[in-house]
Parts: sequence; C-alpha cells; structure tokens
Amino acid sequence: MRKVGIGIIGCGNISTAYLKAAQRFPVMEIKALADMRSDAAERQGAAFGLPAMRVDQLLKRDDVEIVINLTVPLAHTDVSLAVLNAGKHVHSEKPLGINVTEARKVMDLAAQKDLRVGCAPDTFLGGGHQTARKLIDDGAIGTPVAGSVFFGCPGHERWHPSPGFYYLRGGGPMLDMGPYYITDLVQLLGPVASVMGSTARPKSERLVTSQPMNGTLIPVEVSTHVAGTLEFESGAVVSIAMSFDVPKHRHAPIEIYGDKGSMLVPDPNRFGGEVQVAKTGGEWEPVPLTHDHVDGEFRSIGVADMASAILNNRPHRASGALAFHVLEVMEAFQTSADEGRRVKIGSCVERPAMLPAGRETGQID
Repeated sequence: MRKVGIGIIGCGNISTAYLKAAQRFPVMEIKALADMRSDAAERQGAAFGLPAMRVDQLLKRDDVEIVINLTVPLAHTDVSLAVLNAGKHVHSEKPLGINVTEARKVMDLAAQKDLRVGCAPDTFLGGGHQTARKLIDDGAIGTPVAGSVFFGCPGHERWHPSPGFYYLRGGGPMLDMGPYYITDLVQLLGPVASVMGSTARPKSERLVTSQPMNGTLIPVEVSTHVAGTLEFESGAVVSIAMSFDVPKHRHAPIEIYGDKGSMLVPDPNRFGGEVQVAKTGGEWEPVPLTHDHVDGEFRSIGVADMASAILNNRPHRASGALAFHVLEVMEAFQTSADEGRRVKIGSCVERPAMLPAGRETGQID
C-alpha cells in the first residue's frame, strides 16, 4: 500500500504531538512543514528531519495530498481555504472555524472542489472511546436515555506559555475543550437536536502565572463558564458544563445512563482510559478494552484514517461534517444564553463508523 503524503502548516506546541504520532501510522508520511514564523518551522524541521519552507511553497508540492492545519483558531478558516484552493485535502485542528459562518465557507469550497475536510479532535477513535461505543451498540446499558458531562479547571494561564488566545474570540472553554466531549457524545449517541445554555464571564482580565508571561494581565472577551443541556435526536438528554473557573472538582468526564445500566466513559482528551459499567442495582465494574490506540499519544489518527479512506474510497471518520455539527452545537450555547431560548440545531450528521475491533496499533483498515 502506498503512503499518502502529508504537509503541516503551523509548528506551535501541538505540532510535536502530531509529528510524533504520525510515525505510528504506515499509511501516511510527513513530507514538509511550514509556518508564518520561519524559525518555528525550521526548529521543528531540524528536530524531525523534515524540510521547512514557506506556506506557499508547501501548497505547491506534488507529493503532499493532505495538509494538517495547526494554526491558531482565528486563522483556521483562511488557511483551510488556501489548502483547498491549492487542490489538497485538509485536516484542521479544532475548531473547524471560529463560528458556523466561517466553517461553512470551508465546507462549501470542499464540496465545490470535491475535496475532503477533516478536523480534530480524533481522540474518539482511541481504544477507550471505541470500546464505549461498542458497549452502547451491543446494548450493555440498554437504550441511552441521559448523561452528564463536565470539564473544569482554573484556567490555562497557569501553565501555557502564551495563553492569551484562549480568552479571545474563538477561545473559551466550550470552543477549546467542548469539541472533545461533544464529538465523543455524537459518536456515542448520534446527532444533537437542540441546546439550552447559560454562560458567565466572572473576570474581564486574567493574571498569567506561567512563564514567560508571569504577572501579565490578559483580556477576557468570551464566556469562561458555559453550562446547559443537550437534547439528542435519539431522545437522550445530557447535561454539560465547560469551565475555566473551577479550582477543583470530583465530577467524572462523561457518564451515560441507559435503561439497563450506567457507563463511565474516560477523559475524551485522552485516547485510552478505563471504561466502567454498572448494571441497574449493581456496582461499577471495569470492562476490558476491545480496541487498540490506548497507551500514548495518537493525535493524527484522524489524518491516518483520512489517508486510508482516500486509498480505500470510503468516508473518513473525523470528518468536516462531524466537526461542523459539533461547532454549531457549541455556538448554540451562547446564542441560547443571550436570547433565553432553546436553539434548534440545523445540521445533522451520522455517527462515524466504529473502528474494527482487534486491530494493532497503527492499523486502520
């Protein structure tokens, strides 16, 4: 099987995870790196033995079929459009765009040019979450009727070297962390029908305590606590909270409640983790994982799945359609909070196909 050539635009912190993980998937090969900051591209190129170049040079390469867009959220749309206009498939870091209007430009151009769009997160393809999916499909907890989702931390300004973008348009806990949780919910329960939301922004500025910006005040333009309810097409109702204003908590990341039992789903920002099931009246019991891609970093499995999908002429799983639906859901929380009403979700998407069980690490099809 031939390898699909990959280019990366954006050589910040997250690029290291992608570059390391890509080596685990024989279906693809990184060919080149680019960044608006030439020093960043050159530094990563030297570290991984790859050529660094300008963005326009990378987009002209014949050996690059898929471009991974790892730029900051505000640049996602423009870079993805440039990739598509160059005749290449694109896989973007989340979110697909800073809002639905921007993301729709990407989806429309891809459809016009018959090109693929993929988007992070792809953690739902990890062994912990694929096992949870198989258990639900096999009826381990009966019909899912409800659930709860929680993410809370004191804010990224405590560890990130340059945390300002987390609090600007396109940032906030819902757009930053929500994609992991809501994408996992959609692959477990199906598409979302409507949203009710409440939001808060307790501070207009945040004090950075990480280096090298320790002591700097950064502006807050977005809600830093978002809570509400997701109503799924299936009829399931899930409560959710995403917050940068929580010093400490004891909530599980995701719990799904069925008419015959409950399930603890592991952290959707990780690929593995323990899945537990409690039958009605019973105790929590760990369930053996049925899928691989568990231990370690696999950020790029979604790209590998797109590469394999291209070679096998099938839909890819971490798709633009899935990301667009999730983005519309996330945006609906602020709309609901601002307007005091339930917001119906216009887009609909099928659950991505479950990965085959029993595959070894690096294998997709």
